[in-house]
Amino acid sequence: MTELIAVALITVLAVISPGPDFAMVTRYSYLYGRRTGLTCAAGIALAVQVHVFYTMFGVSLLAHYARPVLQGIKLAGACYLIYMGWKTFFNRTPVDRDLSARPVISAWRALYDGFLTNALNPKTTLFVVSTYTQLVSPGTPLTRQFGYGLFMSFAHWAWFSVVAWSVSSPVLRRALLDHQRTADRVVGAVLMALGGALAVAQV
Repeated sequence: MTELIAVALITVLAVISPGPDFAMVTRYSYLYGRRTGLTCAAGIALAVQVHVFYTMFGVSLLAHYARPVLQGIKLAGACYLIYMGWKTFFNRTPVDRDLSARPVISAWRALYDGFLTNALNPKTTLFVVSTYTQLVSPGTPLTRQFGYGLFMSFAHWAWFSVVAWSVSSPVLRRALLDHQRTADRVVGAVLMALGGALAVAQV
């Protein structure tokens, strides 16, 4: 149960932190509308499984044959969480508010762009690797590992669907942007604390 709670907490905090996925969903939602934003979110969720599959099997080999290397990856993953929290806490990137152009875009293009954005996103790569290396052991059932991956995809889909739904509404979009700095500080502080605790545990 503790392991499940840790996966859920780290996943939720990592998903809601600003990054390329957030920027893509935001852009597609205000330019093309709610349906396109939701389709882009689905593409992002599907791409998470790419990271999960190569991480699962690679980490399992490390756990069996190269434990010192695995320990190093765990420490690197903890440092990444600290770095991600630091960047989120001090994030000052402005969000584009231009609503003048709304060209038509196909659902396939929105799905493809969302998938590609996440599949090539180093933030997701490092997040999935760091999470699995903190939790996966030779005795962790394969079904549970798949379950973690499915939860990660679901969390991405749920959060970015909320983002798309909100950003496509002018009123809710303004409310989100007005409170973005507060959300950045809260999420960043918690991620840095989690990363720091994991780093201390490895040392």
